[in-house]
Amino acid sequence: MSDDHTHVQEFFTARAAGWDSRFPDDGPAYAAAAAELGLREGDRVLDAGCGTGRALPPLRAAVGPSGVVLGADITEAMLEAAVRAGRNADGQLLLADVAALPLRSESLDAVFAAGLVAHLPHPADDLRELARVVRPGGTLALFHPIGRAALAARQGRQITPEDLRAEPNLRPLLAGAGWRMTSYVDEDDRFLALAVRES
Repeated sequence: MSDDHTHVQEFFTARAAGWDSRFPDDGPAYAAAAAELGLREGDRVLDAGCGTGRALPPLRAAVGPSGVVLGADITEAMLEAAVRAGRNADGQLLLADVAALPLRSESLDAVFAAGLVAHLPHPADDLRELARVVRPGGTLALFHPIGRAALAARQGRQITPEDLRAEPNLRPLLAGAGWRMTSYVDEDDRFLALAVRES
């Protein structure tokens, strides 16, 4: 994948308008995963690679009106779809690369990232950037509404040992980026890895 993210932007731009209609039943899975972050009233959270913003409503519900919810995505068409869906009411949308976030260091309590890891050109560096913007003790949720095997089957491919989301690969990848994995679930109906930002 090129560093300028052209491939990712082209892929998601072409699919943005119909993205939510392709996955109409994912709402409860997003809400359940967002709840796993353990957010509290007033917390500050980023949805990294937010796409059409499906996680923004449950994140807003978790942090309440006094909290801060940000959604960052590199594809303008996905953010436009989030606005059309009214999800910008639940969080501020940023056209931004998660590899270089326009945020102060340690300014967030948590990061939620749905389907993001597979699209990162430099996963170790990009996860380190997510760690930079989260306070020590803050949390990260790497989520997908279906597990690795189900996703591979949907895409007509096999899981390989090199898959970054496989626990033996993901745990050291996160550790090298400043995160300590605390939970790992890979089932047919969801993938969720939780991590804590080390001090």
